[in-house]
Amino acid sequence: MAFISIFLDALPTTVCRKIVLMLCSLMMSLYLLYYLTDLCHTMSSPVRSSEEESNLAGDFGEWQALRRKRLLQKLQMQGYLNGELPEKYFRELRLQLQPANVKQQERIGRSLAANPPSTLSFSEDGVRKLPQAIIIGVKKGGTRALLEFVRVHPDIRAVGEEPHFFDRHYDKGLRWYRNLMPKTLDGQVTMEKTPSYFVTKESAARIYAMSKDAKLILVVRDPVTRAISDYTQALSKKPNIPSFESLVFKNRTSGLIDTSWNAIQIGIYAKHLENWLLYFPMGQILFVSGERLINDPARELGKVQDFLGLKRIITDKHFYFNKTKGFLCLKKPEGSSKPHCLGKTKGRTHPNIDPEVIRRLRDFYRPFNMKFYQMTGQNFGWDN
Repeated sequence: MAFISIFLDALPTTVCRKIVLMLCSLMMSLYLLYYLTDLCHTMSSPVRSSEEESNLAGDFGEWQALRRKRLLQKLQMQGYLNGELPEKYFRELRLQLQPANVKQQERIGRSLAANPPSTLSFSEDGVRKLPQAIIIGVKKGGTRALLEFVRVHPDIRAVGEEPHFFDRHYDKGLRWYRNLMPKTLDGQVTMEKTPSYFVTKESAARIYAMSKDAKLILVVRDPVTRAISDYTQALSKKPNIPSFESLVFKNRTSGLIDTSWNAIQIGIYAKHLENWLLYFPMGQILFVSGERLINDPARELGKVQDFLGLKRIITDKHFYFNKTKGFLCLKKPEGSSKPHCLGKTKGRTHPNIDPEVIRRLRDFYRPFNMKFYQMTGQNFGWDN
């Protein structure tokens, strides 16, 4: 203190005053800062109900789960209804086919930054949505094969069982229909297949009422071969039904085809397509060749992936020719005991049909096929 007193006495009076003022200002500033800090600690936090706090905690947990899920690209395949493939198969094959995509991870990161946890509507396993894409037909055209193949794609989630909502269960409402769908994450496509939609007149208007932007996929096959396949399936269930030849004609002598028989009526594709074009533009309908789907599935699946706006992940390297079945099957994923082909109900041996009956059927379908080619802009080669 004596040293300070001697030091201050040696300084001019004006300098001493300035030093004292600076020290006082510093002390006042430190005191004010301390006071404000203490005040903030003692203030009560915003009042929230227990429900709001629970929701906030839940949102944050959901955000963390979603971020982990998308960055690691481990998509869960839950909610399938009686699909032919076991869940373990899909999980293993999806992980095998899933590419490392840094750009996708960066895009997810930017999305999360723009949407803080409190604004996310996802749950840990995603949400159930109405389908954005529907396989509408045709029966015995290859719809099951297409569904089994596309379900391997990590960004496609599909119902295994046919919902038949727009033709049989429409009175149950969209909420019932949506609850049948698997849970999806942002960027994934929800899909279902019900081949009878294509020939059910009300289905087009009902799907349009649900979503005018729905993407429709139609698998078509040579109508003569399709009719025989349809009959073969019916014969396997009821061995005592009349012969194919007797069902084809109203009168065998006159050669008049019985178009009231469902197996024949389904194959008049142009007639049914006219009804769908009243509601959906041609650009929202993808036509898949049932023959090429069996002989060159990677090509047709490439078209499907492009149509759905998805990256081409499923390619020809994921298929092999099964000599027993007589068509291409999916290769086994890592860790799976064996490859997968469609079930025993697919690829049945057709009964021998009188060649004259087949010739008459081809003559019957030819004008309808030509019109279908013109409508779609594709020649499927059924009349070559």
